[in-house]
Amino acid sequence: MRRKRYPILEFDPAREAVIHPSNVVDPEDVPERCVICFFNEVLLSLVASGKARRIACMKSEIGEHLMYVVDVNGSQVAAFQPGIGAPLSAALLEESIAIGCKKFIACGSGGVLNREIAVGHIVVPTSAVRDEGTSYHYLPPGREVGPNPEAVAAIEKVLTRRGVPWLAGKTWTTDAPYRETPDKVRMRRAEGCLTVEMEAAAFFAVAQFRGVPFALMIYGGDDVSGAEWDTRQWHSRTSVRENLFWLSAEACLEM
Repeated sequence: MRRKRYPILEFDPAREAVIHPSNVVDPEDVPERCVICFFNEVLLSLVASGKARRIACMKSEIGEHLMYVVDVNGSQVAAFQPGIGAPLSAALLEESIAIGCKKFIACGSGGVLNREIAVGHIVVPTSAVRDEGTSYHYLPPGREVGPNPEAVAAIEKVLTRRGVPWLAGKTWTTDAPYRETPDKVRMRRAEGCLTVEMEAAAFFAVAQFRGVPFALMIYGGDDVSGAEWDTRQWHSRTSVRENLFWLSAEACLEM
């Protein structure tokens, strides 16, 4: 490796690292298809209703990150909540692959950069602007990274079959939600970003590095496009969040 002026640009393509996810977790008998669901209350509701049960556990200093199995139309998918932010989410994706999951659809929410995107409207990211740090440890430096086309096609097939409208386009992944400045919002909008969130670029990069299909659905949440932040009460959209989980599970089964 050659030293760069900025450490974030010092990508090392070596396949082996000092710590491998298999040093931290053991393989388990889990479904190969997995929904990464940011809505923990949805997963807890499934457990409470008997529709999901614990099958594995990942750990961090926060505590346990439980993996569940969910029955979906006679088939099974795994599901877990990945925490918040690119580093933790990427690490848990790594560990879930080591446990035995092989195909992934994630569902979450994101701020909108255009107020015409209604709360709850689904956005399917076709690429993510890499304004975070984690992806640079998995892929050479670059402006964007994309999802797996097979996984995107599975999402679009399900949304079409269910008659659910969606938008496809770029998302902006940032590590710093309190530094989404007006100028940056305008710049990201100008390059085609529809949403802003904290994990997509890292997810896409890990998935490419590990060779697993991965795609993501985001529902339009708060609005950061104006002079003032509008929460639009995105956290309270219970039915939207539940529906997005089931759409993600169905898309998983299409792969």
